[in-house]
Amino acid sequence: MKPPPFQYHDPTTVAEAIAILQSNPNAKLLAGGQSLMPMLNMRYVQPDHVIDLNKIKALSYIREEKDVIHIGAMTRQFELESSSLIRERLPLMHEALLAVGHRQTRNRGTIGGSLCHLDPAAELPAVALAHDAIIEINGKDGPREIPMAKFPASYMTPAIESDEMVTGLRLAPWPRGHGSAFAEFSRRHGDFALASVGVLLNLDRDEIRHASITVGGLSHGPVRVTEAESALTAAPPSDALFLRAAAACGAFQATADVHGSAFYRQHLAKTLAHRAISTAYARALASRSEQQT
Repeated sequence: MKPPPFQYHDPTTVAEAIAILQSNPNAKLLAGGQSLMPMLNMRYVQPDHVIDLNKIKALSYIREEKDVIHIGAMTRQFELESSSLIRERLPLMHEALLAVGHRQTRNRGTIGGSLCHLDPAAELPAVALAHDAIIEINGKDGPREIPMAKFPASYMTPAIESDEMVTGLRLAPWPRGHGSAFAEFSRRHGDFALASVGVLLNLDRDEIRHASITVGGLSHGPVRVTEAESALTAAPPSDALFLRAAAACGAFQATADVHGSAFYRQHLAKTLAHRAISTAYARALASRSEQQT
């Protein structure tokens, strides 16, 4: 398989990349290439121009400022996985990254590429939604921001214009001592998940005061299950409560394909949600205990 013919560009600044986007219709941005290159080779996409972002060093960073984690769009997934800041402050992201492809793909894949590709089963968009991330965008009209909840426009289509590009994102870590867990099921390790669930829980004493539950793989993008979040904060924690919250994670319409029916994906979501909620709660209790000693 070979890609269709295209003109190659390799800008070194964001401004240069945007200028190329403006002046060249039917262009595609190349980040890590782990999704775009196979799609080019199979001719699922046939751009006239490919704009390689790998020389834009300013788009690769991980830093914390005023209790907010800032991540550049060209930050490699393995850099995130290896970051002590991510492991400590965004443990849900760290755990989810371990399920992303294989080491070779994480070495090249970028967080911006994953967000823009928006595969329904991708782990990083689900984590971004769980943390209510803010996506940073730049284009001919200057920089703008969009909440992750509004970033998916439709199936594998982000809510950005053809002459815009994602430059980074911001995520607010949950308070120290919170519990998190990420669970997914795939046919083989490294495959896209048939269903995934990310959970964040913050406790007050033994009770859950704040919850975030995100399901991936069932719809055209990740979904925050607010009904499950509300259920967890409405009553004292128990396995019965966790099961009721988990049931809500499989109660919405799911897609079907050759890998699994809608019913199967819904069943997986409920099972994974119960597992992730239980694990996140246990981790929150353990973290609180450690802080008290």
